[in-house]
This record gives sequence, C-alpha cells and structure tokens, in this order.
Amino acid sequence: MQYAILILSLTVLMSSTCHKAQDSHKIPSCIQQKIDEIRAQPKWNPPAEVNEYLYNDKHVYLFSSPCCDQYNMLYSEDCTPLCAPSGGYTGRGNGKCADFNEKAKKLRLVWKDER
Repeated sequence: MQYAILILSLTVLMSSTCHKAQDSHKIPSCIQQKIDEIRAQPKWNPPAEVNEYLYNDKHVYLFSSPCCDQYNMLYSEDCTPLCAPSGGYTGRGNGKCADFNEKAKKLRLVWKDER
C-alpha cells in the first residue's frame, strides 16, 4: 500500500512540474495575431514556422519567410521588429544582429503550419 501511495505521489508531482514548465511562458497576443495572419494566407512553401529564443536575456520570436531570398524576421515580445538574423540574398540576414547564432538559445517551436 505504501508503495502505491509513493508511486501515485510521484506521478502527481511529475505531472504538475511538467505542466508548469510548459506554461512558464505564454505566447504574447501580438505574436499570436501575427501567426493568425499567416494562417489566413495560402500555405507557404516551405511551411511557415515561429520559434522562440532567449536572446540578450529576452524572449524573442523568429518568423520564417514565405519564400526564397527574404529575411527571417526576429520580433520582441511586444512585436517590435528587432532584426533579421537569417535569410536574404546572402542567407545571413540584415546584419543588425550578427551575434544571434552565437548568443541565442532556442527554447521551442511555437508554431508550424501543418496544413
């Protein structure tokens, strides 16, 4: 009986810990609005995706571009465009955050268009 209680307690503890980790940072409403705007368009090729990063101690969101030779834009939590760390003709972005690849830590895939 004690073994069953221990297992049950650990299960509850683990599920609440995992749930807190997933909810620790919600998608800002303006980022969700940008995602909804992309979702209203025909599917991109390659499919659109949004990734969350920690960059300079701030949560930022990298949006893929709809096609070739276009910048992949990075936005702050309030949807201020920060820079384009990748994409464009050179593939190296617009040069305004050249240290992104070295400093940024990918946290999660926020959304990918799976239509």
